[in-house]
Parts: sequence; C-alpha cells; structure tokens
Amino acid sequence: MSEIKSGVSVAAYRNPGAAQPDASYSPMLDHVLNQDGFDQAQREIGQWPGYAPTPLHGLPVLASDLGLGQLFYKDESQRFELKSFKALGGAYAVLRLLQHAIRAVMPDAVVGVSDILDGAYRDLIRQMTVTCATDGNHGRSVAWGARLFGCRCVIYVHATVSEGRVRAIEAFGAEVIRLDGNYDDSVRHAQQQAEQNGWTVVSDTTYEGYRDIPIDVMHGYGVMAREVIDQLGGQAPTHVIVQAGVGAFAAAVCAAFWQHWADRRPRFIIVEPEQAACFFVSGQQGEPVAVTGELDTVMAGLACGEVSPVAWEVLQSGCNVFSTVGDAYALDAMRRLANPGRGDPAIVSGETGAAGLALLLAANQSPEIWSLLGLDNQSRVLILGSEGDTDAEIFEKVVGRTAREVLAS
Repeated sequence: MSEIKSGVSVAAYRNPGAAQPDASYSPMLDHVLNQDGFDQAQREIGQWPGYAPTPLHGLPVLASDLGLGQLFYKDESQRFELKSFKALGGAYAVLRLLQHAIRAVMPDAVVGVSDILDGAYRDLIRQMTVTCATDGNHGRSVAWGARLFGCRCVIYVHATVSEGRVRAIEAFGAEVIRLDGNYDDSVRHAQQQAEQNGWTVVSDTTYEGYRDIPIDVMHGYGVMAREVIDQLGGQAPTHVIVQAGVGAFAAAVCAAFWQHWADRRPRFIIVEPEQAACFFVSGQQGEPVAVTGELDTVMAGLACGEVSPVAWEVLQSGCNVFSTVGDAYALDAMRRLANPGRGDPAIVSGETGAAGLALLLAANQSPEIWSLLGLDNQSRVLILGSEGDTDAEIFEKVVGRTAREVLAS
C-alpha cells in the first residue's frame, strides 16, 4: 500500500494498482467505455439546439504563481442552460432511453434526435417518467433532458442540497422531492420509487443489474474530453486533475484520454473532499469501500460515499494518484478564479468546479505532496471546471460579487 502524504487539509498517495505509463487501454474496458460509444454521443449531442464546445482557458499568470509551466482550465459554466458538464450526461442518457423505448414499440422506426425534437413520437414519450437522486447538477441535466425531449421527470434530493439547486431543477419542470439522509440514501429511495411506479432511473452510478444507462451518461461526458483533445491541438498535458463524486465523470475523462493519447496520456489525479473521499479509501483497500456519515462538504456535487462500480473498473488502473482537499481551499479557488492576475481571464466557478485548483493551491503549500504529484516548472496541467454558479446565491456569498459582475470586470 502506498504511503499517504499529508499537509494542512490535503492528502495524497500513489495508486499501487495504476497501470504502467506505456500500458494500452485494456480490451477488457471496452465493454465499459469505448470509442464507438464516445463517437455516437459526439454525433448525437452535436445536433442538439445550442451545442457548442465550451472554452479552454490558458492561465499563464496563475501557472507562474504556482510554479507550473502551463495551466489550462476547461470552463463548463457555459454548457447549454445548465452551467455544468452534467448537461452532456443525464440528458444524453434520457435521449438514449427514449430511443430504445420507441424502437421497442416500433422496431422499424427511424428515431433520430431531430425526429424526437420535432414531436414525431410525442404521444409515446409523454407516457414515460424518468427519475434520479442528485446533489444538484445531475438532476438538472435529467430534468433538462426530460423537458427537451418531452417526458415527465421526478427528482429526489437529500437533506443538504441547497434551495438554490432545488429551484434550478424545478425551473425545468421536474417534480423535486427532498428526503432525509445523505446522497446514497436518496439513490436507494429513487430506485425503490421507480420500481413501484414503473419509472426509469437515469443515474450516473451503477449497481447490480443496472449498467447500461450510467454507461450512456459516461459516454456523454466523453464529449467534453473530446473537445479538450481538439482544443489542445493534439499535445497532451502532463497532468490532469479530475474531481470525483461517484466517479462517472472521472472515468469518462480517463478513458477518453487513455484511448486517444495511449502512452502519451497525462498523469491522472483524482481529487475528492476530505469529508466524502470514497475513491481515496477504496484505492487504499484495492476495492470499492463505502464512506458513511453526513458527507457534508461545500463541494456539493462530490458529496458521495459510494463509488460507481463501473467507474471503478476504469479508475482502479487508470488513476495514478488519489487525493483529498479541504473545503476552505475550494472556496479560495473560487475567489482566485474570479479575481485573476492581470492577463488571466476572470472565471465563474462553483465549489465543485474549483476542486482541481483547490488541490493545486493546497499542494503548493506542501513540498512533499507537490513532489508526489510530480509537479514542476515544466508541467502542463489541465483542470476541469465542471460547473459555474449553479447556486448563484452561494457563489455571490463566497466571491462577494455575482457571476455577471465577475465577468463584466
């Protein structure tokens, strides 16, 4: 087992199960995430109204301050109406679910995105209900997809999900039901309600007997990774830091980069909140381990206590370093992005979106962890800003200005 290096509100260790740098993407993983799945998601999502690649910002001033060669920030705050990469996953899985349901009734039907958007199967789609549990952003994506494609939606949130995130989900026409307990409790409740009511769960985490829909979600997330590859012009970063909740996003990015860059793929680093570090603990044990308790963290989108088994299949060998970071660094990262040095763009990031920078800020204060991450003045680091101000009230409270004011400055 690798030794954990710790600093103030930051910890990291090398994954003893990581694949060798020259290892090819395993054929065993093709049944999880594969080129065909990413290709199909890219084709389908590319036809949605309002689709456009989100920006990849260079942050030369911040890179210099941290002692890095280059720092890149993928800015998902402008993704569709949702201000989050999640739009690519849950909504795509809703589309795939509807396509399968239509073909089950009408085997010879042509069920393209345009056919559904044009209302060709409206009567059938209206009879369907999708549901899920959420920390906020995934539920918004499922609700948005349900509205876009025309089916009913019921979303379950747990005790600590903010009212701002609840209102954002309701704005897309979903029924939102709040439950006691934590995220994992709400996942189980959503599954029970789906079974009782004949609904379909659209989740980004797998469990026994439930894999296909979360894999669709993950292939949708891969569209963002494909955009990054194009935006970098084929030159791979040396490091990528990816935040993990249940791990679907992290696994999609890991797989897409591994498939494309092979032995040139970046060093893959997972970061989680100290209070909800299921991958950190699972990596130590070499198998999925649940983290219990309230999982109370300001990084609301990462407040998950159980890894997705299908994500674990990729990340147990695809991740090089597991790490955790404290909430205070995430808030500092939000403020640093909103108030950049002259020459860097001002960026609107939510707490979860700032997790990658939070790790860099914390590790920069700990030479031992900085070295363990393999960072120096030649490093080309990619961090993924997975969300913007998905709760505008929290953003303004942390940063001291609204998102509009930040961008206007």
